[in-house]
Amino acid sequence: MERYQLRRQVAVVKQSLFDQGYLDEQFVQLEELQDTDNPNFVEEVVTLFFRDSARMIVNIEQAMERSPLDFNRLDNYMHQFKGSSSSIGAKKVKEESTQFREYCRTGNADGCMRSFQQVKKEHATLKKKLESYFQLARQAGPAETAGLPVRN
Repeated sequence: MERYQLRRQVAVVKQSLFDQGYLDEQFVQLEELQDTDNPNFVEEVVTLFFRDSARMIVNIEQAMERSPLDFNRLDNYMHQFKGSSSSIGAKKVKEESTQFREYCRTGNADGCMRSFQQVKKEHATLKKKLESYFQLARQAGPAETAGLPVRN
């Protein structure tokens, strides 16, 4: 595939992530921090997010297995998870995290269980979509990774 087509495809994939509600403006702000000196900045930040968030998910799973549920602890874990999600612009993950926290505040164990399953689902979906996006962006070249023109 020629470079122009790849760059166009990267732009389409990125736009679809916004249109489908997976990403928000924070992702664009991350991209603005990326430049020719650090062409993989966004991908590195997102990779760190998924590594750290996987650990947070395990912590939440372990806390969910305890009886009775410690809603305060769960809320604290999810607060941290939501903050990390927000920092990369993971819109759907952040929204589901907010819902989970509401269930914690009301002491709704069933709601927490259902919501947590949805958090994990959105997290996994976003991970797959962003992995594909970054793979395509790498093929298109570093200038397109951030969607910014190369500066001279």
